Amino acid sequence: MANNQDLFKQVQAILDDLRGPLVAHGGDIELVDIDSSSGEVKVRLHGACVGCPLAGLTIKEGIEATLIERLPVITSVTAVE
Repeated sequence: MANNQDLFKQVQAILDDLRGPLVAHGGDIELVDIDSSSGEVKVRLHGACVGCPLAGLTIKEGIEATLIERLPVITSVTAVE
């Protein structure tokens, strides 16, 4: 398993790849924390993503699905305020 710093960099790189559509709609995403023992990633939404009715779908079907596919050590993605 990668160390925490490597995992953080890998997750950040994937989020950077996924950021384009969010920015195009006036939003953004920030990596807040990764619990390496549980595989939970915590992110914070910004801009138009805050309060968007599709934000939950974006997190689960877009961000979470992609992270789990590319990094099987990741188990879930949670949005925090």
